[in-house]
This record gives sequence, C-alpha cells and structure tokens, in this order.
Amino acid sequence: MIFITGPLYSGKRDYAQALLDCTEEELRAQAVWDVQDRAADCADLNALADELARFEVVIATEVGGGVVPVDPAQRAAREAAGRLSCLLAQRAQRVVRVLCGLPLVLK
Repeated sequence: MIFITGPLYSGKRDYAQALLDCTEEELRAQAVWDVQDRAADCADLNALADELARFEVVIATEVGGGVVPVDPAQRAAREAAGRLSCLLAQRAQRVVRVLCGLPLVLK
C-alpha cells in the first residue's frame, strides 16, 4: 500500500493518478481518500487501518496544523485522525507527503 498525505488541496489525488497512470474514475477502484474523516467515530483504529491497507493507495488530508479547537469532540477527532495516519504509515510500503503538488517520499 502507498500512503499519501498532505494538506487540503495540495495535489494528493493528482499525484496518485499520475503514480498509477489512471483516470480519476479508475482511481476510485484502486484508492480511498479522506480517510481522516473515518477516524473520528472509530472504536478500533487498528482494525480501520488494517481495512484501509487493503487498498493500493490510501490518501489522508493532514489535520491539526492550525488552531486547536475549543470543542473536545473536535480535538478528539483530530487526535484520532493523527493516530490513524501513524498506523497507516507503519503499514505502508511507501509514504509520500504532497505539498504544492510536489511529492516528498518519506518512506
């Protein structure tokens, strides 16, 4: 599995399409994105990471780089998203951070 992460609208899906040489529609069959949203209400992040790791490409938007929310539920959701990203990075054969459309291979 290839784990691609980066800020919102940084070119993650475009990079995945170029990497897999596929259209956006073909990407839907091989990849899953916005996985950070699944972490918020998840009781077992390890099981979720195992499930997501079955895809060829997993894409997550980085969260938590800004102002810390006052709302405890929003803080917990950000923490869960960060922990899920760590678990996915551990399972991935390759980890790429995309920023301004430029890929940086981390692993």
